[in-house]
Amino acid sequence: MIANSHTVQTVIEKIRALSPEKISEVEDFVDFLRQRDRDSQLARAATKLSEGAFQKVWDNPDDADYDRL
Repeated sequence: MIANSHTVQTVIEKIRALSPEKISEVEDFVDFLRQRDRDSQLARAATKLSEGAFQKVWDNPDDADYDRL
């Protein structure tokens, strides 16, 4: 998601008004958000990569009854 320049400028101004301790907290929070996004992307990629391997396990006559539930 790309924020417009007005929004970015507003956030920057708000951050500049904070104490150094609060700026550090903001930085930690931003790092947390970025890491959470990376973790989520990694989980989605791993899921996508494993679909082929699990397809053989999931698509079989013995489990067809469960597909109809």
